Amino acid sequence: MAIAALARKLFGSANDRRIKRYQPLVTAINAKEADLEKLSDEQLRDKTAEFRQELANGAKLDDLIVPAFATVREAAKRALGMRHFDVQLIGGMVLHEHAITEMRTGEGKTLVATLAAYLNALESKGVHVVTVNDYLARRDSEWMGKIYRFLGLEVGVIVHGLTDADRKAAYAADITYGTNNEFGFDYLRDNMKYSRAQMVQRGHNFAIVDEVDSILIDEARTPLIISGPSQDRSELYKSIDKYMPILTEEDYTIDEKHRSATFTDQGIEKLEEILTRDGLIKSGGLYDIDNVSIVHHLNSALRAHKIFQRDKDYIVRNDDVVIIDEFTGRMMPGRRFSEGLHQALEAKENVKIQPENQTLASITFQNYFRLYDKLSGMTGTASTEAAEFADIYKLDVVTIPTNLPVARIDEDDAIYRSVEEKFDAITDLVVECRERKQPVLVGTTSIERSEQVADHLKKKGVKSVQILNARHHEQEAQIIAQAGVPGMVTIATNMAGRGTDIQLGGNLEMRLANEAEGLEGEALEKKTAELKAEIEKAKAEAIAAGGLMVIGTERHESRRIDNQLRGRSGRQGDPGHSKFFVSLQDDLMRRFFPERMEKILTSLGLKDGEAISDSLVTKAIERAQTRVEAHNYDIRKNILKYDDVMNDQRKVIFEQRLELMDDDNVSETIAEMRHDVVDTIVSKACPPKSFPEQWNVEQLEAACKTYLGITPPIKEWVDEEGMDVDTLTERLTRAADEHAAAKAARFGPDTMRQVEKSLLLQSIDGLWRDHLVTLDHLSKVIGWRGLAQRDPLNEYKQEAFELFAQLLNNLRELVTTQMSHVELQVRQPAPPQAPDPSQLQETHIDPTTGRNEVEDEKVGPKGTLTPEQMAQTRRNDPCPCGSGKKFKHCHGAY
Repeated sequence: MAIAALARKLFGSANDRRIKRYQPLVTAINAKEADLEKLSDEQLRDKTAEFRQELANGAKLDDLIVPAFATVREAAKRALGMRHFDVQLIGGMVLHEHAITEMRTGEGKTLVATLAAYLNALESKGVHVVTVNDYLARRDSEWMGKIYRFLGLEVGVIVHGLTDADRKAAYAADITYGTNNEFGFDYLRDNMKYSRAQMVQRGHNFAIVDEVDSILIDEARTPLIISGPSQDRSELYKSIDKYMPILTEEDYTIDEKHRSATFTDQGIEKLEEILTRDGLIKSGGLYDIDNVSIVHHLNSALRAHKIFQRDKDYIVRNDDVVIIDEFTGRMMPGRRFSEGLHQALEAKENVKIQPENQTLASITFQNYFRLYDKLSGMTGTASTEAAEFADIYKLDVVTIPTNLPVARIDEDDAIYRSVEEKFDAITDLVVECRERKQPVLVGTTSIERSEQVADHLKKKGVKSVQILNARHHEQEAQIIAQAGVPGMVTIATNMAGRGTDIQLGGNLEMRLANEAEGLEGEALEKKTAELKAEIEKAKAEAIAAGGLMVIGTERHESRRIDNQLRGRSGRQGDPGHSKFFVSLQDDLMRRFFPERMEKILTSLGLKDGEAISDSLVTKAIERAQTRVEAHNYDIRKNILKYDDVMNDQRKVIFEQRLELMDDDNVSETIAEMRHDVVDTIVSKACPPKSFPEQWNVEQLEAACKTYLGITPPIKEWVDEEGMDVDTLTERLTRAADEHAAAKAARFGPDTMRQVEKSLLLQSIDGLWRDHLVTLDHLSKVIGWRGLAQRDPLNEYKQEAFELFAQLLNNLRELVTTQMSHVELQVRQPAPPQAPDPSQLQETHIDPTTGRNEVEDEKVGPKGTLTPEQMAQTRRNDPCPCGSGKKFKHCHGAY
């Protein structure tokens, strides 16, 4: 370690050397500034056409870094009045080089993205700039779009609620802004379409992911899922339910803590015997691949009977099972348990069983973003997860120096015995800061913690407190932008108001938008001058009080989240403070220091109400966070290994669909499938090295009728002298081809070509959906193979491969059977349509809150409220927006 530290001191770190490598390019860009300032707006805009011509003549993008970056800098000065700092130019080069730019909060990452986005957009292949919510996508596309449009590029934005035509136009633009959810769902929806013309995306060339740690790590823990109504399986739920009462306590084990139930070996043997007797298990044991669906239903039924209690976890009302919220005790009509549990409860209570949703398409963010030819990202906190970015995404993390030295003071953690003592100390510090007009940001890990802090502050007389919960992004961005006003106290969860800087004294743009709406000319200039003077005065007052004070109410599992909170303070050289308050009752402390820390504090003479602050204790907590981060990484990596198996198959299916959509005539593919089916049915009826008299003629005749729609004289052929398998196969193939040709002649070749393509695509989609369900069930039971000393992952890979091979075989048989028996009406058949969007449900569960982010985007408040209205409205009052709902169910909703 000492040698490594000495080497870094002598030669610099790898990060330092990489930054140094960019300096000559920065110097060259600065040298062009004076010449570009002399150009007219039109001459500057013409640079785009010049650069594109150079690319057409054989130049590479790397050759254009200096002139293109210099051009963007000059355009930003004219369109926005903003000039890229030298460190921002370096950040843009890092993005262009397929890496992650780590820049502290307030260093202007949004502006940095314009450099790499413009350069890569010159190829006209499309650039996607990915943000964490719709508000930021709209804001950045309009704000930074002024630079792109000034230079003659088109800008699009993808947000929730757009039509397919709007989406297609947005993706056709040179640069497209949007959220990670929207990009991912559009990819899935495109691969459910039946023609290229219906698809909206045009490929995956280059993506710049803003808040890359949040999107590629935090949100990557849960997949994007599009689901729709599945076939009615209510009878199977009822059949399985009748076996639950005959189970004894020796047949299963209950884990109350994790609310799970599993069958014992005795229970499995009992169920296998009963299910085989009743015909639900056709062959093999309960955990054989053919019976994974039965296992899924059994597990759901066991949980429904042994874990979930009527009138505690749910009630039955009007022939419907209604969930009861475990925290509030309130009914939640319209909400349903997932993975078949709700249907199992309906079977248990003997009410009508509603159909469960079936997964139609799904993908993880890891596998979606790995589709891009070039991927980059930017954030203020990535270095702690550098290993994961390198391993999963092949992305290096490059830390960019700040434009001005950081003046923030990060104090050691204050550790208390109890949560109450900790909150008392936080409250005292907030009151102290407020008295000296120092702005305060209190960061919490949950809405419940925010409410607790607010209650403590109210008891101390601090009532005008802003509470943000990371749901209504636009409104919260306006509030967080004013969190730097002297004396302001803002309580926010870790994600609330993300993407908006906290500027000491307040945010001029936000205040102009709120207070100068409709003003023009001289009136607008006067108002702007007034607000600037007010903000400058307020900034000086906030700086004199010590800058923004950031208070952490507890340590998060990840150091990265804590660093994000600290980074809110001390932007662009401003002074600031940060301090975390910890108690021995916090989750992290209970998990890693249950007794040892108590003994240490006692030995140090810590009394009730007192705290200990020591760098050694702070480092011990950070080491504990490192262990949690490594554990969570292992979990994500293991999940990804299983998803990679499905991803390989997904790529095959999606690529095959695209090839078929592009092919006007799939008759050759249909013929190959038909010939394969002939080979299969002949091989089953005529074993190798057997004589004709040993062939199963009846089986072969039945298969020909079922699969091929023909009744050839097989018995006569078999009785012929010298008949062999090859000859028989050749005759059946010819008969099947003649039958297909006759049908094509009867209905017309053009009509048959359309029917063939339609049936083929629809058959692929139906079988793929069933395959997804089977793989999902398989992944839930495959872990039991570990008890037999077999690697579950290898077992999953093998089973998934066999299932995929079976899918392809089923596809050949299904398409051949349908084409052999299809009968058409004279009218031209309508082309197949993608599933009705109104029948589909899009899901991405926020790993932190457990909410469906897509639903939150759909259901928003009626209007926007001012920060004062948000702060002064009580939770049970009517919401001031006019929606008719209580405030807590509208703008104040968790």
